[in-house]
Amino acid sequence: MEAYETKISIKAWAEEDRPREKLNSQGRRALSDAELIAILIGSGSRTESAVELSKRILHHYDNDLQKLGKVSVTELSKFKGIGEAKAISIIAALELGRRRNDTEIKTPDVVNGSQSGYQVLRRHLVDLNHEEFWILLLSRSCKVISKELISKGGLSGTVADPKIIFHIALQHQASSIILAHNHPSGNLKPSQQDIDLTRKIHQAGRILDIGVLDHLIITDGGYFSFADEGLL
Repeated sequence: MEAYETKISIKAWAEEDRPREKLNSQGRRALSDAELIAILIGSGSRTESAVELSKRILHHYDNDLQKLGKVSVTELSKFKGIGEAKAISIIAALELGRRRNDTEIKTPDVVNGSQSGYQVLRRHLVDLNHEEFWILLLSRSCKVISKELISKGGLSGTVADPKIIFHIALQHQASSIILAHNHPSGNLKPSQQDIDLTRKIHQAGRILDIGVLDHLIITDGGYFSFADEGLL
């Protein structure tokens, strides 16, 4: 007997098994991750349904939505059946989910330690495949004045110019600042370059009477505080 290779399209499925109809009749929580992504994709190809394509994509990223949330449009478009428009839809939906998660935790208005500083800056520095350097500007009473991106870099580093940092701090009349950058590798240990840069900026802050309260290294799994570890 010849192998049965004909693929059954989603339209031929029982109505309760189709992702859109299933969501409408049973609610969004009844759907698997693959079925939700299939709704975003809309259609598959001649050889596989949108659900099968979604399962293939998820399998490639170990069924980890955190990993999928970090991919670029170019990377996602490499999957057969995923064009630029579909890739953008998936990435936009995952970003909305991440932002919703962030807004469920109220961002502090006053920073009184590393934990509150981390809560303010976390959303800007997780789920990135490159390094970024940010500063948190604070008033005399430690209220948040502004969050400013200083630089973007590659996978292993970024440049933070003290002149730019203090120029921005003076513009905002900040009394103190908190430095922060991410490690895409997930390694929370500061490099010697991180330590040297922190000391340099801390010393410059003393001259300008702008306190450098902390330097946070942020990863997807947590943070390292120079202040908490006695490195300031």
